Amino acid sequence: MAGAPGRPGRRLAPYAAAGATTILWSSSFVLVKLGLQSIPPLYFATLRYSLAFLILLAVDLAFTRRGKGGSPIGRKGVALLAVAGVGGYTLAQGLQFVGLYYLPAVTTSFLLNFNPFYVLLLGAVLLDTRVTLVQVAGLGLAVVGALVFFSESVAWGGQFFGVAVVIVSGVGWGVYVLAVRVLHAGRSVSPLRLTTITMGIGVAGMVGLTVASRQYAPLTTESVIIVAWLATANTALAFYLWNWSLQVIPAYELTLMQDVMLVEIALFAFFFLGEAITPVMVAGMGLVLAGVAVVQLKGRAELASEAGA
Repeated sequence: MAGAPGRPGRRLAPYAAAGATTILWSSSFVLVKLGLQSIPPLYFATLRYSLAFLILLAVDLAFTRRGKGGSPIGRKGVALLAVAGVGGYTLAQGLQFVGLYYLPAVTTSFLLNFNPFYVLLLGAVLLDTRVTLVQVAGLGLAVVGALVFFSESVAWGGQFFGVAVVIVSGVGWGVYVLAVRVLHAGRSVSPLRLTTITMGIGVAGMVGLTVASRQYAPLTTESVIIVAWLATANTALAFYLWNWSLQVIPAYELTLMQDVMLVEIALFAFFFLGEAITPVMVAGMGLVLAGVAVVQLKGRAELASEAGA
């Protein structure tokens, strides 16, 4: 049985789940780039998240029939779920596919590493979140690491539309992280139910965008396999683990953990796409990991002081 909040057992499991999620999401960059060779971006995103939603819905209904459903959500909860669904899926995930269509994977990943800025800014403005100098230092170190890492490989190529799309995607993800954190604080929605509902809302938005774009394509055997894997492992399972981790790990700290994906994406690209890893990129990885460690250590210190109060 997991320990009480603040004990090692209670903290280890969420971090392990978040780490597994970043690995799955990092592999998505390679799989999505492969799938985009034959599937239009919004159509691709809609297929992936529609299938993932159906999987989660089936599991959620099974738990509900066993009497494990959640308590009533309330109007505020419904509004937060809608905001999280549109921000986290329609905008963050749907537009990320569009960004990957117009930009190289490394450029897209580079831009997404500014997501902690959006979480920090939105949290300070909307939730009056306190930001410490240590957190700012950790964030700054991680951002510097991202800049160093991609200093040799970022290719803008005048693709400003793709850049703008990815920035909007990042803002959407920041909104999602904060909305989910508030929902968890209210303890009115389980991680499974929250993931299912928000994804369903986001998928509805994706369907609307896909219909408006009128971009479809027949699916090959390879594309079907890619969509099925992305929907099952990299989406249904990964988002459930991420939302479960958010119950324990602070949103700002958890978002910074995504910077580790810089390293993971580079390794996936090296082994599966043949992309080189230069000494400068390795230096960037080290700075990013140092920034993440600073924030994690700060979070553990705060938890320890709260437990002793």
